[in-house]
Amino acid sequence: MAMPAPDFSLRLFLIPERVQMEEQFKTLIVLSHYLETGRFRQFWDEATKSRHIVEAVPGFEQAIQTYAIHVLSLTYQKIPRPVLAGAINIDGLSLDKFLEHQSANSGWILEKGHGRGQLIVLPRNEFNHPELKKIAADTVPLEHITRIFPILG
Repeated sequence: MAMPAPDFSLRLFLIPERVQMEEQFKTLIVLSHYLETGRFRQFWDEATKSRHIVEAVPGFEQAIQTYAIHVLSLTYQKIPRPVLAGAINIDGLSLDKFLEHQSANSGWILEKGHGRGQLIVLPRNEFNHPELKKIAADTVPLEHITRIFPILG
């Protein structure tokens, strides 16, 4: 639940390998791998098979949904509704309510369209909308570069 911090991976080194081979640990490792690689749909599919693990931790689903939204906001400027729904494991009326809440409180914009064709515009940030920055200290005048061409031969 501490993603993107490497807490799980670091603590895994403290657990003996024989314990890591137990089925519950294998499942946790697979779930962690899916999250680290942004494979949210696979994560939710596997988590559904292991409800006993997910339900044992209060706030687990909300924490994963928050992490997925964080990753998506770093990646997308506009995200298709089905991609978002799969990543946060919400659909139907629950997704509609969630999108209304996000548009009212987080600056999300719902483009016109309904159902699967709808796009959600996420707020700009330095990762999903990079800008070219010119750094004056790193520039070398062309005449300095042309002086070394004869040396290079």
